Amino acid sequence: MVAATTSLDTLCINSIRMLAVDAVNKSNSGHPGLPMGCAPMGYTLWDKFLHHNPKNPQWFNRDRFVLSAGHGCMLLYALLHLTGYDSVTIDDIKQFRQWGARTPGHPETFETPGVEVTTGPLGAGISNAVGLAIAEAHLGAKFNKPDEKIVDHFTYVIMGDGCNQEGVSSEACSLAGHLKLGKLIALYDDNQITIDGRTDVSFTEDVLKRYESYGWHVQHIPNGNTDVDAIANAIALAKSVTDQPSIIKVSTTIGYGSPNKSDTAGVHGAPLGEEEANLTRKQLNWTYGPFEVPQEVYGHYQKAIERGSQLEAKWNQTLSSYRNKYPNEAAEFERMLRGELPNGWDKDLPTYSPDDKGLATRKHSQICLGALGPNLPELIGGSADLTHSNYTDIKGETGSFQSETPEKRYLHFGVREHAMAAILNGIAYHNSGLIPYGGTFLVFADYMRGSMRLSALSELGVIYVLTHDSIGVGEDGPTHQPIETIPSLRAIPNMLVFRPGDGNETSGAYKVAIENRKRPSSLCLSRQGMANQANSSIEKVAFGGYILEDCEGGSPELILIGTGSELDLCVQASKKLTASGHKIRVVSMPCVELFEEQSQSYKESVLPTSIRKRIIVEAAQSFGWHKYIGLDGESITMKGFGASAPGGTCMEKFGFTVENVVAKAQKLLS
Repeated sequence: MVAATTSLDTLCINSIRMLAVDAVNKSNSGHPGLPMGCAPMGYTLWDKFLHHNPKNPQWFNRDRFVLSAGHGCMLLYALLHLTGYDSVTIDDIKQFRQWGARTPGHPETFETPGVEVTTGPLGAGISNAVGLAIAEAHLGAKFNKPDEKIVDHFTYVIMGDGCNQEGVSSEACSLAGHLKLGKLIALYDDNQITIDGRTDVSFTEDVLKRYESYGWHVQHIPNGNTDVDAIANAIALAKSVTDQPSIIKVSTTIGYGSPNKSDTAGVHGAPLGEEEANLTRKQLNWTYGPFEVPQEVYGHYQKAIERGSQLEAKWNQTLSSYRNKYPNEAAEFERMLRGELPNGWDKDLPTYSPDDKGLATRKHSQICLGALGPNLPELIGGSADLTHSNYTDIKGETGSFQSETPEKRYLHFGVREHAMAAILNGIAYHNSGLIPYGGTFLVFADYMRGSMRLSALSELGVIYVLTHDSIGVGEDGPTHQPIETIPSLRAIPNMLVFRPGDGNETSGAYKVAIENRKRPSSLCLSRQGMANQANSSIEKVAFGGYILEDCEGGSPELILIGTGSELDLCVQASKKLTASGHKIRVVSMPCVELFEEQSQSYKESVLPTSIRKRIIVEAAQSFGWHKYIGLDGESITMKGFGASAPGGTCMEKFGFTVENVVAKAQKLLS
């Protein structure tokens, strides 16, 4: 049993509440209700359980805390400030939601040290937490020894009604229960209020029964407003359950302490205002002014600094002992933590000549994974129930990550695309050197888009293996033919989108993707085979676009730009046009984003502004290509959805043939 609540506990809890009230009032924007209601659970968790070091937010073996209900971020900022993190001063609290502040409107890992996960879209945080717990379990199984544990920490989450309503959390928590992630503990803020009012207008299910059916350990605390010892005892019990993730439903009052706005939707996402803030001070017997925190509160919270320093020092001793006993494992572990790739990791990436059999790039991808696997032990990933279509397995490896085999690195996500992407983000957020990848059909990127966008926003080097990339899919028809998906992915800032045109370019795409640890990569791969090109290479992919074939003597009359399986159409059309006396250049553009980042002189050398006759050939919508073809150019692209027919028939009927490329070129040249 944990000691009962004291008056100092109450002061510490009300400090969180009033910092939230004052910050939201000053910015005239934000969500005070959740931090006011969740203050007791936040305080209890951070004061009595959370292993962290405020003076070293990146200490590896810290517990991870995820505020899945990210709109209530003043709870997190208050806790970071009160426990002594240099990243959140009282001035930062006063600058809540302002330009350049380290206290943005939702938590962002890249803005605020101490924030583990970029949250905001509801359901994403708890799903990321599943990835964090998978990373901990995998690394623990991989590196821990019976006499030395160097990976041993918990993942804690505070989530709300909105998180439990979003489908991604259901997907991820179902998988977490199956995997028996015993070090994942979620506190569910059951305040029964959302923006539209009371949750009973749309949400009346028994959440704990749902989680119980997932295989989670469940508890309920009826009075989360003041019963700190009940919260503490529940967390302690959850920690003792090692073969199930845990959820603790904590019934709270949103906006607790506000006489007129608590337990209403009005306190969810709007300031209390000065008058109601003063009434709240009286209600809570808070005799301090705006942004004023009693010194005894700081003194109590900041005991976390000494505790954290001792915890880290003890872990460093364990690591030192581990290093002496297990030098090889320690060297690999510490290399991964530094984010360094092993020497020779890319030495077995395959290269091809035109004499080699043309394969689908999804098959080239499988060959790449097989080549990378033995040399890149940090590679971890899988597929959303499409292993034998995506070819995402690592050749030579047996078994997969299951509750009894967490040392394995192949993940069966089931038919859960969105959860897969969110979990991959969580593995990347763990900052332990793991390189996560996940496969599905390209068209199902639409299921994952929210988490893919967060990969890009949060600078997470997740690798998305997206196969069946065009109408070449064939008989599955337009529901499975992603004619608009590639252009839409290219619109996401900081996302690298690759559409390799042969085996060399597929190897090159993997090389760039692995090396970019702060940029996600989407590898858009074909179902159908394609020829290997004479002048492609791994190295050229890093330029994004390059001259694949060029004319002899003088400048070209026309430039053909191709990607993916359509690249060879450009090459074959160029041969016919050259035989007719025309001067043709073929440009391969496997990654538009990388091409855009080259010097102006390089881009001019590939696509001279003086040569205005250009044709882009890609079995997708033309969106985004107009900057390269201009007013005088032409595109052979998709104008609408595809059709159900054999892949070759679809390509022919929609104009993706050598004959059509030649015809369009001749018309443009004339």
